[in-house]
Amino acid sequence: LKNEFEFWKQKWSNEENDLPKNALDTLSKCPEDLFPHINILLKLLAILPVSTASVERSFSSLKRIKTYLRNSTGEARLNGLALMNIHRDIQIDTDAILNMFASKKERRLDFKL
Repeated sequence: LKNEFEFWKQKWSNEENDLPKNALDTLSKCPEDLFPHINILLKLLAILPVSTASVERSFSSLKRIKTYLRNSTGEARLNGLALMNIHRDIQIDTDAILNMFASKKERRLDFKL
């Protein structure tokens, strides 16, 4: 690993004008056959979250939804509601959703009075 790292430093000292800006760009410029250990480290760096804010936000959203709905909701619906709460910035075309549900098989509820 030490020799590989020295070779990695030497590679980038020769290419000072074309330095990558982030871990994904660096990973794309890292040949796996020449730098197998560096490649693994870059993959880990690319997938690690910078902060835990998104994870904490997910759990707080889930807590609000679960408190409101309690145990009356199924897992699929709870997941859907949590995703809608977390990703509020995504625009939803309500007409398209209504048309999708309208085109599905009719469901009938039988009520006994």
